[in-house]
Amino acid sequence: MFPPASYEYPKTRYFAEYLNFESTENLFDVLDNQSKIIQSLYQNLSPDKWAYAYAPEKWTLQQLLGHLVDTERILSYRTLCISRGEQQSLPGFDENTYLENAHYENQNPDLILQQYQLTRQATTALFQSFSPEQWNTMGTANGNSVSVRAISWMIAGHEKHHLGIMKERYSM
Repeated sequence: MFPPASYEYPKTRYFAEYLNFESTENLFDVLDNQSKIIQSLYQNLSPDKWAYAYAPEKWTLQQLLGHLVDTERILSYRTLCISRGEQQSLPGFDENTYLENAHYENQNPDLILQQYQLTRQATTALFQSFSPEQWNTMGTANGNSVSVRAISWMIAGHEKHHLGIMKERYSM
């Protein structure tokens, strides 16, 4: 699945940053490679590394993984709704409020990693079920017109963004 055209998403900073992929890249390959990287990075973390934040008031690696899970679930749900013809605008979400209420810092790290893996499997299976028409379906999310394809690539772009942060600021 190729990246979306510029008319398929709003001209916001996040979409422009997150959808920065080469036209030859394949979504399924990108998601699979990212999943392998995340699993490799997190599988052997020591307990103190799970709790590491690069600065005060920043997320720990454990919270960051939980954030990836929450965001993928929300974006995947949006693709499901829009692909099925939902006409209502889907709500936005405040990532900090979600994280605060998730209490990932108190959860078993291995179970968060398992949630990540299962969420990615479910996302990939959903995406594999889409017809060409469904990939092109436009809907409204967070007040913006957006295609199923663009939201799907946002999952990859969001993770790409956080993998960069993990490398730069968490020394991973």
